Amino acid sequence: MNTTSKKSATGKTLLFLGIASAVVLIDQLTKVLAIQNLAPFESVPFIFDLVRFTLVFNDSAAFSLGGSETWVFTILSSLATLLLLWFVPRFRTTGWIVLGGFALGGVAGNLVDRLFREPGFANGHVVDFIQLPFNFPIFNIADTAITISALIIAIRVMRGEKLGGTSD
Repeated sequence: MNTTSKKSATGKTLLFLGIASAVVLIDQLTKVLAIQNLAPFESVPFIFDLVRFTLVFNDSAAFSLGGSETWVFTILSSLATLLLLWFVPRFRTTGWIVLGGFALGGVAGNLVDRLFREPGFANGHVVDFIQLPFNFPIFNIADTAITISALIIAIRVMRGEKLGGTSD
């Protein structure tokens, strides 16, 4: 690997980790604000009642799937984090680096909850607080980062891009 390639790889890694870190920071800060300002299950209107803030503690996966198997989701989130970190050198374009950073930030944000929140290590409940006015599960910033990055990745792959940034 020449000097230019090393700089490029370092820049990609820094961008990836910077985005992931920003997502985790924003996710955790908003969760702290929700815990400090809302009682559990209290619902507060926001933006003309288009969004409500409703504090819940989720011990299952997204959309409350998998009921109370927090340790399983802790292991899966840890594996997803390692997989995304392993994949960084394979991202060839800035778009894929950004998507990977958002995905990692989302997974890591919820993993922090699972590792360090009540009721205990590796069994913690994920803090959810964003509620939409239609019948949709309550979610958080990390969930948003995961969902949006996964949707864009799926669209790009369906359009013929290989995972990481090359076309067929």
